[in-house]
Amino acid sequence: MENKTSEKLTAYLYAAAAPSEEQKNRFEAFLKNKYDKEIKLEWIEDKEIKGFKLVYDREIYNWTPEGRFAQLKDKLSEISLRYASKSQPDQMITLLKKSIEDFELEAVAEEEGKVKTVGDGIVVVEGLDSVRYGEIVVFESGVKGMVQDLRRGEIGVILFGEDDEITDGSLVRRTKKTAGIAVGEGFIGRVVDALGNPVDNKGDIQAMDYRALETPAPSIIDRQPVNEPMDTGLISIDSMFPIGRGQRELIIGDRQTGKTTVALDTIINQKGNGVICIYVAIGQKASSVAQLVRTLNKFDAMSYTIVVNASASEPAPLQYIAPYAGTALGEYFMDKGKDVLIVYDDLSKHAIAYRALSLLLERSPGREAYPGDVFYLHSRLLERSAHLSAEKGGGSLTALPIVETQAGDVSAYIPTNIISITDGQIFLESELFFAGQRPAVNVGLSVSRVGGAAQTKAMKKAAGGVRLDLAQYREMEVFTQFSSDLDDATKKQLVYGQGLMRLLRQPQSHPMKLHEKVITLVAATAHVMQDIPIESMLDFRSKLFDYFHANNMSLCNSIDDNGIFSEDEKKTIISEAEKFRDDYMNSLVDEDGE
Repeated sequence: MENKTSEKLTAYLYAAAAPSEEQKNRFEAFLKNKYDKEIKLEWIEDKEIKGFKLVYDREIYNWTPEGRFAQLKDKLSEISLRYASKSQPDQMITLLKKSIEDFELEAVAEEEGKVKTVGDGIVVVEGLDSVRYGEIVVFESGVKGMVQDLRRGEIGVILFGEDDEITDGSLVRRTKKTAGIAVGEGFIGRVVDALGNPVDNKGDIQAMDYRALETPAPSIIDRQPVNEPMDTGLISIDSMFPIGRGQRELIIGDRQTGKTTVALDTIINQKGNGVICIYVAIGQKASSVAQLVRTLNKFDAMSYTIVVNASASEPAPLQYIAPYAGTALGEYFMDKGKDVLIVYDDLSKHAIAYRALSLLLERSPGREAYPGDVFYLHSRLLERSAHLSAEKGGGSLTALPIVETQAGDVSAYIPTNIISITDGQIFLESELFFAGQRPAVNVGLSVSRVGGAAQTKAMKKAAGGVRLDLAQYREMEVFTQFSSDLDDATKKQLVYGQGLMRLLRQPQSHPMKLHEKVITLVAATAHVMQDIPIESMLDFRSKLFDYFHANNMSLCNSIDDNGIFSEDEKKTIISEAEKFRDDYMNSLVDEDGE
């Protein structure tokens, strides 16, 4: 016991030459003042060190050129971020010059540990007793990692780079900084990785601030009700399952059912609405993300969009932090009073990446081998979506998480977890998709728990009982497929339902404006299109829009600008649609006659 005490009360001074008596007295005085106890100083010769490195009880004071440079770099980085965010470049440059001129090395204790084991992107480190969960640590090779597991005497670290140059015994240094990402206006229109580094070959990005990857969700006091629409431009969703700004609406379905397309159309529809969009690709093929970026550029949507890409080729740690990085970027704009839309594509792959990390960190597996905290993983992410109160600037963060199901099984572990966290789900059905219904929205299983509160008055009035009509049609369709003897009323209702389903079809990347959705729904629910052949329904709708644009553009603009329409305007829509229908039917007869 005495040996341990005496060993602890010894500080070690690493230097190329022995310190002078005066230097030794200054070091001992520093130790006594710092730790309030008598500490013996012992010199250890190290020819590779220029300057001094003082080590006491795992705390290191680095008075070498490397230590000086690291301190100066940290100080300059802090000044750059602080003044760049205030748009004061002149003051920043002056302060940087002064900081370099007046720089003095401070006695700041560093803490170093050693690598115990390394493999599969996971490093077990011993010696960093004071490290915090989520803190960034730096290895000798320069690779950074994040503390993900705290144990007695050792920690588990996930790497943000390759582990080729990390070996057993390598030194690890604390940074005392929580994992975070640079943020700013310069990220708009760019493609970045999960660490915020640009990957689109368009040069560096000017950072305006630095935000932690994980921050507490806004409190109830800091929120206000979700009551402003976030239009998707998709008539099947905006009419029956409206999404509000600040809402979390899950897009769920099997592979290749159009989940990403729904999210992409929603992003394209935000053009001119002042909404900043963020698309987070988790575990996607790099070619798929490249194609998505090309589509966004084609429709000029990248001018207000940020793409965070953690593709399938990236290590699991980067796939794990990607949605948190995207959310941190979104919160920067939300705190400035802006509306933000973020798409997580997809969280089932995110859960798989987290499961891989957890198993490698030797955590206990639970249901389907997922760790017990996988629910908390997504809840702390999605709870950050909110519509902030007016006192907090009134900004919003709307989340569209995507989850992939297997054979339509919404009762699986990850889907049920996320369904219980979100404010509704849009279920895309494989059978509808293969039958040509795009988007393949299942009316029975889809729901929006915000509902009409986030719907414009015009859309609420126009949609009316569309959802109920469709539900009745789907039920009657199943019931009557075994019967050929149907009465006229049933046949009429089946034709009406088939027409409605066909009108809800929409080409990819062609979101509809509010007046187009209103005209479609008002005319359809008034049975104006009852006699139009099913195969001509979409052609009729397209030409109906052209007719209204040519003859009633003032009505269209009024609906778009005010979000409402009167009973008289409703009658006008119906009468004009009937007039056009008669002309259209006559043209069909003429074509058949010819």
